[in-house]
Amino acid sequence: FTLPETVVILTPSGGRHIWLTGPPNVVVPNSAGRLAPGIDVRGAGGYLVGPGSVTARGAYRPAPGTADLAPAPCPRALLRLLTPPAPPARGQHHRHRSGAAEEQPARGHGLVRFVRAAHAGQRNTRLFWAACRAYEHGFGETLTEPLVDAALHTGLTEQEARATIASAARLTAGP
Repeated sequence: FTLPETVVILTPSGGRHIWLTGPPNVVVPNSAGRLAPGIDVRGAGGYLVGPGSVTARGAYRPAPGTADLAPAPCPRALLRLLTPPAPPARGQHHRHRSGAAEEQPARGHGLVRFVRAAHAGQRNTRLFWAACRAYEHGFGETLTEPLVDAALHTGLTEQEARATIASAARLTAGP
């Protein structure tokens, strides 16, 4: 996808805030680094810092040529990346090509590997992302201990790991 012409705010640290709108019935959660390293998303419950705001590092200002634009609608492909998938219906099983129901630990093996491969600066983000996916697909509780073990392997403390996983469980619990 390509980003449409939209409001872009230049930050004092050299970053960019790209303003997009979404449909009123879609909830986009806040995230930091989930979409990609260095990309933070501000959605439901988040806030924007606009032009004219000043910090000790400098002022936020519109990028040239964007000050008169309105925030554009978010491209559908990007919106799909930003929104969590609907949780599967109770009793729904994912199947291997052989037709046998997957065992839950096997379903989470890739998520555990993803967390174990985290480096400093991405450990918490990877753990949170993996825990969200596990809860969204109905096996978060089963995967809690393997995720904690993986997080400990990366250098997080047990308290940090359990707090991150609990946060993912709350976010994905729904209304």
